[in-house]
Amino acid sequence: MKDVHSQCPCMERCPLNRAMELIGGKWKIQIICSLNSNGKTRYNAIKGNLDGVSNNILAKALKELERDGFVTRTEYMEVPIRVEYDLTIKSKRLMPILEALSDWGEENI
Repeated sequence: MKDVHSQCPCMERCPLNRAMELIGGKWKIQIICSLNSNGKTRYNAIKGNLDGVSNNILAKALKELERDGFVTRTEYMEVPIRVEYDLTIKSKRLMPILEALSDWGEENI
């Protein structure tokens, strides 16, 4: 039996390609890193940490990260309504991989 990863990158369902689909894009990794650094964070604070992100793009990325299990969204029924975002266990397990990738990137600048 062949190792599943030995067929990569030509195989139909490449696990690496799937991982990049989930966290790829201009802002998703930045959002995850911001939440990792700051813990539970409100929307405007996340936006303030990401220089240049538009409201539409940030809202879309947060919805996708929530849908895919990387971020939790907690809504507090206050006036005005308070919403906080936080990392899930799935994202916390991803952090050492992102840190290793960052180290590799720094070595290859």
